[in-house]
Amino acid sequence: MRPSHLVLAVLVAAVWGVNFTVIEIGLDHFPPLLFSALRFLAAALPAVFLVGRPKVAWKWIVAVGLVLGVAKFGLVFVGMDAGMPAGLSSLVLQIQAVFTAVIAAAVLRERPSRVQVLGMLVALSGIAVAAVDEGTSGPLGAFLMVIGAAAAWGVSNVLTRKASPPDALNFMVWVSTVPVLPLLALSLLTEGPGEDLAALRALDWQGAGTILFVAWVSTVFGFGAWGWLLRRHPASTVAPFSLLVPVFGMSSAALFLGEAVTPLRWCAAALLVGGVALTTLTPARRRRRGTTVRISPEFAGRLPAPAEESVR
Repeated sequence: MRPSHLVLAVLVAAVWGVNFTVIEIGLDHFPPLLFSALRFLAAALPAVFLVGRPKVAWKWIVAVGLVLGVAKFGLVFVGMDAGMPAGLSSLVLQIQAVFTAVIAAAVLRERPSRVQVLGMLVALSGIAVAAVDEGTSGPLGAFLMVIGAAAAWGVSNVLTRKASPPDALNFMVWVSTVPVLPLLALSLLTEGPGEDLAALRALDWQGAGTILFVAWVSTVFGFGAWGWLLRRHPASTVAPFSLLVPVFGMSSAALFLGEAVTPLRWCAAALLVGGVALTTLTPARRRRRGTTVRISPEFAGRLPAPAEESVR
């Protein structure tokens, strides 16, 4: 990988990590579901006019839009609003790699190798340590919401694999059109039109800036750059950089939000990142007509662990 490409890969990981801190700031301005809806609205418009028509069937765009946009990001935003720290959220979401591997084994018949199974167990032990840490310092319910978001992310990864979009940016922009109305409807039902209207009336430069960052910097730039790198390098070369997301997420949250990183959280980070590395960077095996073949680990390369958001 060229030095400029290396810098770009690290920059994308940094953007997706810092995105969690920006989300935390944005939640001071908007109810969580409204904020998530505005994020996708801003990402979709006017980007849909720049990327051209969808390059995959609408059934995949709608499916990923509902699972990734509504379920995954809805749970992340609500969980963080309920008290899940930004840095810990960026870390816990990495368990999506384990959910992805398990779902792929069931749906795509990709048998995990022994090393991958070991990685899953290590990552799950990291989640257990993080749960103990959060259980003693924060709301466990919010922690479980982010775990649910990671599970939804795993489902969306497998759906994306089935869709096989030739252009990651084009796909993500059109996917962003799907969650807007469902999230707005959920916001009106659960957060109330009064709270939503008050947030919109109180919109200031900081609130608008958070929407633009999570929409255009994290989503449009992040996915566009990630897809550009994947078109020029193997997924196994690009994917490891996603492991830097919680590093930037936890450090930016500590720096800008004053979030403490406890010894238990450091332990959880080491176990989770190490386990995810074993799970995502080790090829799985696919059973075909009685034979076993090796395939490259593409899930971490297809969609981030922004992000955020990621939606990563």
